[in-house]
Amino acid sequence: MPAALFAPAPTSAPRPEAPPAPPVRRGPLLLAGALAAALTAWVFAAHGGKPGVLLLLGLGLGFALFHSRFGFTSAWRQLIAVGNGAGLRAHALLLGTTATLFALVIGTGTGLFGSRPAPSAGPLGVALLIGSFLFAVGMQLGGACASGTLFAVGAGQTSIVLTLGGFVAGSTLAAWQFDLWHDLPAYDPYLLSDHVGWFGSWALTLLALALIVLVSRVVQRRRTPPPIGAVPSARGVAARLVRGSWPLAAGAVALAVLGAGVLLVSGGAWGVTSAFALWGSKLVGALGGQPEHWSFWRQPGNADMLHGAVLADKNSLTDIGIMVGAAVAAALGGTWALHRNVPWRTAVAAVAGGVLMGVGARLAGGCNIGAYLAGIASGSLHGWVWGGCALLGTWAGLRLRPAFGLRNPRAGDGIC
Repeated sequence: MPAALFAPAPTSAPRPEAPPAPPVRRGPLLLAGALAAALTAWVFAAHGGKPGVLLLLGLGLGFALFHSRFGFTSAWRQLIAVGNGAGLRAHALLLGTTATLFALVIGTGTGLFGSRPAPSAGPLGVALLIGSFLFAVGMQLGGACASGTLFAVGAGQTSIVLTLGGFVAGSTLAAWQFDLWHDLPAYDPYLLSDHVGWFGSWALTLLALALIVLVSRVVQRRRTPPPIGAVPSARGVAARLVRGSWPLAAGAVALAVLGAGVLLVSGGAWGVTSAFALWGSKLVGALGGQPEHWSFWRQPGNADMLHGAVLADKNSLTDIGIMVGAAVAAALGGTWALHRNVPWRTAVAAVAGGVLMGVGARLAGGCNIGAYLAGIASGSLHGWVWGGCALLGTWAGLRLRPAFGLRNPRAGDGIC
């Protein structure tokens, strides 16, 4: 896409200059670095090269997510509330770059460790519509999306730990009650590449993304929203690379490359939320339950996941890597800290939002990463449907936030 499409759009005031980054948090950095090294050594020794590389990719994803503060929740909130489309345009760059890399990898059948890369496609039905809507409502209450939850937890944000707990609970609940929603009406998945080939799929995807960028710029020009607030940043290119903060565009490209790495290594796209159902079900089993008898875990491929080691599971490895990688990044940036004294209404919203996201992700067959990003990048129609329903869910979630004492951006704000 032309670079001009991603140039700054008008805002009601200039973006404030980023404050200097605080000193490195040496204690948290030593702990997070030691944990990263120990986990990596263990996974390589116990499970081999493929899981070890997936963990390393997860560490990189966490590092990039935190340093770029790449968000899906805040981007949609800013777009719907005040018309600031900067975050959505960053999504378009991430989606377009990922689609390009996916077309190269899947279209040529290139894989590592014997993997065979495959696109991410999901059915088009009632569960997708309900699940993506619920997910978007939940992320506005919980304060983060799936990837955002992981990197915020790694950075020490206590309220998001509650969101993660609700996320795991909701995912487990949906897996337990699989029979209630599994047979909802649906059409078969629709992949563009099946009809126009991989080049045609890639071209149509980029054309649609370019149109979205243009529309977002028109909306922003008319509404002139407040600018997005600046986060602490190191000075100098080399220092910013290590300590942050990164431009959103740099984060989008880094995430696309790392996500394509997950596809190359594992044969499947980067995902997040299936691991939460696995963690919760493992806990149920440890407490005396029998999740192996649930219909969800008797689906093809799921039984092996349940009976396997967590540190051999693809999405668990990248999820854990994201949290640890974000902890390293936050400590390097001097911003790692545990947030205490979470207001009770914020805590309730965090748990409720997490539960809604967990249930929604299972119904929709994925989250903002596994369905929205991977689906659109694969040329699957379900990814576009997920994104459209998520915008509607964001609108609904914004109207629920004030009941929990959560603030929405307003046109008269200095920053949003």
